[in-house]
Amino acid sequence: MKKIAVFPGSFDPITIGHESIVKRALPMFDKIIIAVGFNSSKEGFFTLKKRIEWIKHTFKDYPNISVDTYEGLTIDYCKKVDAKYILRGLRTSTDFEYERTIAQNNRLISDDKIESIFLLTSPELTAINSSIIREIFHHGGATSIFIPKGIVLEK
Repeated sequence: MKKIAVFPGSFDPITIGHESIVKRALPMFDKIIIAVGFNSSKEGFFTLKKRIEWIKHTFKDYPNISVDTYEGLTIDYCKKVDAKYILRGLRTSTDFEYERTIAQNNRLISDDKIESIFLLTSPELTAINSSIIREIFHHGGATSIFIPKGIVLEK
């Protein structure tokens, strides 16, 4: 059986922190699906199409990484794609507390069949998050040091 992990998020936009987590997780899994969550009642800052394009560009040289979108519960998406693992990155203790609660509930919902795997963010990337990048972009600041190479943010 293949070890498939889902890395869920909004990736609005993808950051070098996201990129680092996925690349570091590659040796652990046969396949990683970067799953962009879609909420029809909430509009992202960058279009869904752009976010998917940026993720595909970032991982174009990695055949065992794919990109998909989903709506609803992450656990239901995992069942649909036969993933037994949810990959998450942790920057701070606050992230841990939030993610731990979700992971414990996901295990209950999945009858202990889906496990969450947490990777700590590299120390130099801890302060980077999509919300800050959006704010910098919104005010005309330079964002290239926070996003994967070859991506140019645009609305």
